[in-house]
Amino acid sequence: MPSLLVINARLITVPAGTEGPGHIERGWMLVEDGRIAAIGAGTPDAAADEVLDVDGAFVAPGFVSSHSHLFTSGLRGLGVSETLYGWCDSMLGFTRGLTAQDLYWSTLHGALDFLANGVTTAYNFTDPLQSWESMVDGQRVGDAPLREVDYHTRQADACLDAGIRFVDSIGMDVSAGTDDEIFARFEASVAHTRSLDAEYALGASIMGQVQWSPRPEAAELEVEAMRRFGVTNQAHFLESPEAVPLQQSKFAMYRDAGALGPDMMFGHYIQTTPEILEQTAAGGASMSWQPASNGRLASGIALVPEMIDLGIRIGMGLDDQACTDISDPWGNMRAGIFMQRARTKDPLSMTPERVLRLHTLVSAEILGISDRVGSLEVGKFADFVVVDPRTPDVGPLLHPVSTYVLSMSLRNLTRVYVGGRLVSERGISTNPLALEASARIHTDLPAHAAHAGQPR
Repeated sequence: MPSLLVINARLITVPAGTEGPGHIERGWMLVEDGRIAAIGAGTPDAAADEVLDVDGAFVAPGFVSSHSHLFTSGLRGLGVSETLYGWCDSMLGFTRGLTAQDLYWSTLHGALDFLANGVTTAYNFTDPLQSWESMVDGQRVGDAPLREVDYHTRQADACLDAGIRFVDSIGMDVSAGTDDEIFARFEASVAHTRSLDAEYALGASIMGQVQWSPRPEAAELEVEAMRRFGVTNQAHFLESPEAVPLQQSKFAMYRDAGALGPDMMFGHYIQTTPEILEQTAAGGASMSWQPASNGRLASGIALVPEMIDLGIRIGMGLDDQACTDISDPWGNMRAGIFMQRARTKDPLSMTPERVLRLHTLVSAEILGISDRVGSLEVGKFADFVVVDPRTPDVGPLLHPVSTYVLSMSLRNLTRVYVGGRLVSERGISTNPLALEASARIHTDLPAHAAHAGQPR
């Protein structure tokens, strides 16, 4: 592919091995074969097939969402008066009647939406094969019907076709079938993901379901799958303010199964205790923080600064379009800053520089992919955003990195690149499937709603 030279950029590189943002006021970046070949300041000492003069705009890493559900892009505005379980009844009750092809187009639409908003890599929870059931006393019955494996694989295909880099998170549905059937089903899904282009399908993972599962051996089965298939695990855990003692008691299942290592992530992690956090830190597990989603669903505020002080690594996720409604990483960062500062009454509890690092490099670190994405460094994929502080004009850039986090928005996002290739310009996708994806969810999903009854 043609080489690309970016010049006259306010580079924010977010390099590894430092807490600083890596700001270069007048920088340049050379892209060759989809990867960053060189970075410098001032006049570039390199040439390329194409030169992109950004004329003083910010150039920063594409955002990494460490917790996402891309299939929900056509399901916004549901369950607005509900907390987590009622919202799930509304949203996942809707998907219960969708087909694998419906999920393909919904996921494609969601992935393109992420790209248009500057998110170039996503940890993507696929809708499980087992249909949603309402929670009763904090858990599911676990006997819902099981869909065919293509219900998962078409969601992975959609991510690839959209051109987003992704870690594919797959539910094991451990209450459906024998243990041999459970592992065989999961292995088939993992094999499909690993057959896709490895520059985009960055890995396979388990959608940890212990919080929801009635089966006491659920954690043991997930840990066995982690070891057998060499995958990571991220569990929605301690999220909702309902049934808190039951949720907390299930932490021991993961601990006793030997899950608490670097390959284990906990999503949300709000209703914790000091003992749970201490054991999490000691085991080396990490956490994914979704501040906008936590506010939308009235879940609460995670103790993020305290977790960081304990040594727990924290990534940031946008969760999904059905519970953040706008997949806006700047809004997500600001929600996180505001929540933590309001809770602690300490402005240093969450700084702009820290939250930017959490939503880029540290998210890549907890996913195990920071050797490829998450920062602008030589050898990594050239995934970056171009953000113009003059459209709209925010005034003098007295503190450029703080201004990037606190004052930029989707209005300022002009271009998004994946592997040095333009994928979105001012919110308009360059993907040839974008128009069909939009048309499909505007016709097929409302038709399903009309047939099944309008969701809440």
